[in-house]
Amino acid sequence: MLVVSQILGGLGVAIGIALAPMLAAEVSGSEALSGLAPTASVLGTALLSLPLAALMASRGRRSGLMLAYLIGALGGGLVVLATMLPSFPLLLLGMAGFGAGSLAGLQARFAAADLVGPERRGRAISTVVWATTIGSVLGPNISAPASRLFRGTPVPEAAGPFLCSAVVFLLAGLVVALALRPDPLLTARALAPEGPAGPPKRSLRAGIEAVRASPMARLALVTVTMSHTAMVSIMVMTPVDLSRHGADLQLIGLVISGHIAGMYAFSPVMGWLADRFGRLTVIGLAVGLLSCAALLAGTAGPRHGQTAAGLFVLGLGWSAGMIAGSALLTDAVPRSAQAAVQGLSDLTMSAAAGVGGATAGVIVAQWGYGPLNAIGAALLLPVAALALRRSLRQRPRPGPGVVGG
Repeated sequence: MLVVSQILGGLGVAIGIALAPMLAAEVSGSEALSGLAPTASVLGTALLSLPLAALMASRGRRSGLMLAYLIGALGGGLVVLATMLPSFPLLLLGMAGFGAGSLAGLQARFAAADLVGPERRGRAISTVVWATTIGSVLGPNISAPASRLFRGTPVPEAAGPFLCSAVVFLLAGLVVALALRPDPLLTARALAPEGPAGPPKRSLRAGIEAVRASPMARLALVTVTMSHTAMVSIMVMTPVDLSRHGADLQLIGLVISGHIAGMYAFSPVMGWLADRFGRLTVIGLAVGLLSCAALLAGTAGPRHGQTAAGLFVLGLGWSAGMIAGSALLTDAVPRSAQAAVQGLSDLTMSAAAGVGGATAGVIVAQWGYGPLNAIGAALLLPVAALALRRSLRQRPRPGPGVVGG
């Protein structure tokens, strides 16, 4: 049922978010403020990460995912209301709430790992990540028909997709409420061979302490954060660079579609690699792929095919880093601290990506798209250094599914 809810959740996010910048420009009356709408969504994801992780730690995955989808639906409703008034501050508040829909998708990958052992954890996470492909590909294509549904109604056409997103989020929450039984996190605690390991840890401090105590957890957190930040920073400015070199909207759409395919469609392969050859091996692969992507895209110039190849490889690198890093993070901390650490991971990842996405425009304006890619590649240096250090210290262990690789 996680796969079904992930398809619905991904669809809900993609239907609305595709039109967010345009809607922000319309409501605010300024194109310069259009980027604040997706930024507000990212910040909402970050700010809600810890409270929802704390709820999951005490009440289980079902309660947290249901609340996340409900907040996402309320956020979509506020966006519609803000468009009707119009009110730009209310629009930003609605987009922040809308970010909870994305957060539900992020947390679902950890729910998939609750009831499986380390030898299958990468594949379990990758299956849920792969399900996002369907919604992410369909969503932007549904936005235009969803807008036309509200023609002649009090709901502005540009805001119509957000109302559709709200309905889809409610359906996803209903699927979780009815079908995610028994709760995977609570069941995993009850079935743990060592028995319940004390009360669950819910605070930010508990998450930080658990990560600080584990070198592997530190590597996992840095991997997820830097992989996501590098991907977002490069991806958000690629349409601008393509447009500067004469690409039309259709070509830009094809390039971004290829990027999304790289992110999600091959995630089962990354999950299998992480289980078969180890987390460290796939983290190294992520660093290599993301660096190669930055080189391809950053030196493409007017060669649109090279840019498309770079964005596809960028998606593959993100997939490798996200899946291997998420699996390693779950492996590396006690069960009682997992929810707190996973919330910390989503907070750090979303906040860093928000800063990276906002800064990317300034970098391109001042120095260009090539230097942006170089900076994106430089973000991976801490990941490479930590992974190399852990590889040198890790003792070889026979058999597949070794955490360290």
